[in-house]
Amino acid sequence: MSTQESAPGHAVGALLLCRAEPDSVAVVAGLLGEPMPLIRAGAQWSALVPEGRPWRDGGEPVDRVVTGWAAALAVGAPWPVLALWWDADRAGYTLASGFRRPVGYVWLANGTPAGEDEAMRTFAARLGLDPVLDVQSLERLTRADPDADREPGTVRPGAGARARLRGLLAVLTRAGITLPAGLDPGEGADRLGAAARALPGARRTGPVGRRPAADGYRLAAWMPWTGGPGARALALAQMATGLPLTVWGLRRRSGGWTAAGALLVGHGALGAAYGLSRRT
Repeated sequence: MSTQESAPGHAVGALLLCRAEPDSVAVVAGLLGEPMPLIRAGAQWSALVPEGRPWRDGGEPVDRVVTGWAAALAVGAPWPVLALWWDADRAGYTLASGFRRPVGYVWLANGTPAGEDEAMRTFAARLGLDPVLDVQSLERLTRADPDADREPGTVRPGAGARARLRGLLAVLTRAGITLPAGLDPGEGADRLGAAARALPGARRTGPVGRRPAADGYRLAAWMPWTGGPGARALALAQMATGLPLTVWGLRRRSGGWTAAGALLVGHGALGAAYGLSRRT
């Protein structure tokens, strides 16, 4: 067990929820360069369970890593990606969808809201949640919690923030998300990974570079614009955006943002090559 997970309440972990079938997610996830369990998480939802190497071995904050990964997975894909994360001091989420700016919210360890209310409304709109009932439920998570005012030591560290994440997931059950048993916010990456690997139908993502080009029908589903009139322009735009983002991530030693930039470059290059192959 890692040092970060040796003390109760100090576990660090994350989940990546993709609004897509596992087969579609598997094609893209391997490009992150970080193998991890992939399981179904409800109707038309899948969950990737990071095992924590970037923040355990590289010392990079968990929120920065998974925000970069979520952005990388959502680039050019027809589905959004929701990253849930937590550490000893905070917990929160980031929603990435296409090229739009990611939206997120943070709670301090004792459950104190530390985000903007507008983020919750944007979050609900992008996921197509009910603009009245679901938004009201989400807004309750942005209000002060009486438990946050308890004396230090009377609440387990991180319990308040992670309770907020569980409240968020309760709302998202109406969007089809159902996490299997054992994948609870607040657990450490080691335990989450072990629980995910033991689930029926679980698979492990891996490099996609040696897959038959063929996974062509899946690739086309990931890039629905391939072969369309704007395919070449979009592919070039992705590569032009991805190169400086990759350099920026490398300079900051940010694995998440480096992966996002690399995926943009790879996505654009694959799109251009696939489009050319269709023409020949």
